[in-house]
Amino acid sequence: MTDRGDVVAPSDTMSPFRKRLLDGLAASIEEVGYAGTKIDDIVRHARTSKRTFYEEFPSKEVCYFALLKATNESMRSTIEKAVDPSMPWRNQVRQALDAYFGTVESHPGLSLSWIRDLPAIETESRSVQREAMDSLTQMLFQLGDAQGFRDAGIAPISRLTAILLLGGLRELTAAAIEHGDSIHDVAEIAVDACIALLGPKPI
Repeated sequence: MTDRGDVVAPSDTMSPFRKRLLDGLAASIEEVGYAGTKIDDIVRHARTSKRTFYEEFPSKEVCYFALLKATNESMRSTIEKAVDPSMPWRNQVRQALDAYFGTVESHPGLSLSWIRDLPAIETESRSVQREAMDSLTQMLFQLGDAQGFRDAGIAPISRLTAILLLGGLRELTAAAIEHGDSIHDVAEIAVDACIALLGPKPI
């Protein structure tokens, strides 16, 4: 399929063909972008047929939404597993961002598509975006409630702060990919900015 590896994690509730099609779409997005992807490209990468595609999805758009939902769940799981809540809070911030930018570096085309292509699709795009933002916001609430943050006297992350963080990271990610910037350098900037934003506030 793609030399970057499968994007969608195996699941007991997902059929093998559905997973292959989602990975096939992800591979095509890396190759030619979402707009340039045709169903022929998806089934070519998935090594299956159009008939199989239409048994799983009524359209490329629906397949795309399913891919984005699956990758968002996978990214959240990756970040949560990467963070050690017993570590000092600054270490936890770095662990979370290293995990996030690791997923971006593995699939830059798909990461950029999330940010640039999805908002341009009118139908269900708002609900897909809202669901993803709600999920990641809840993740930030949980991560920010870890012992390392409490020990440093850091107040729980507010909803508005979470939105600011996530929105800033998304735009930083898009700008880096579009300009060919080093993901490592961008990650360092993000770590410094998040530490400054989340750190204890002067009295």
